[in-house]
Amino acid sequence: MAKKNKPIATSSMHPSRHPEVAQLLEDSGLVFTFHHDDTDDGAIKWRDSAVMGRFRCHNPKCGSHGWSSKRIAIRIRVYRRERYNARVYHQHCKNCGFLSKPILDDTYAERVAYWLKSWRGISLPKPPHGPKSKKPHHQELCEGCKDGHCPYSDD
Repeated sequence: MAKKNKPIATSSMHPSRHPEVAQLLEDSGLVFTFHHDDTDDGAIKWRDSAVMGRFRCHNPKCGSHGWSSKRIAIRIRVYRRERYNARVYHQHCKNCGFLSKPILDDTYAERVAYWLKSWRGISLPKPPHGPKSKKPHHQELCEGCKDGHCPYSDD
């Protein structure tokens, strides 16, 4: 009998990054828990944003050594009882089309904490976006664009 392949995930959540988010919330006296259900159902607020990180192509037949991205789409959501989560969208390798999960940098925790604080009425300066990318955003390689949740889908 042929082995059925599992569908490849087009997004992921990163509860292991919650301690970083929690630490950034401490100075404002906020305490949130990570909500493990990846759904908009029950969310009271949400925001499509972007973070930075790196991707590695795991296709053994591809010669790509990976790529960095300043435009990794995320959907940040807050729920009742001080809970939140963020869906991080994956990208495709431009060499072979293989789907890859990102390795996130510190902008993930910074961006999530910024929106949680903002939604709780804490006035903050706009978060830094880092240097503007000189490379075009490849909508056809971005799962956030395909799902309608990438802030760069019109670039």
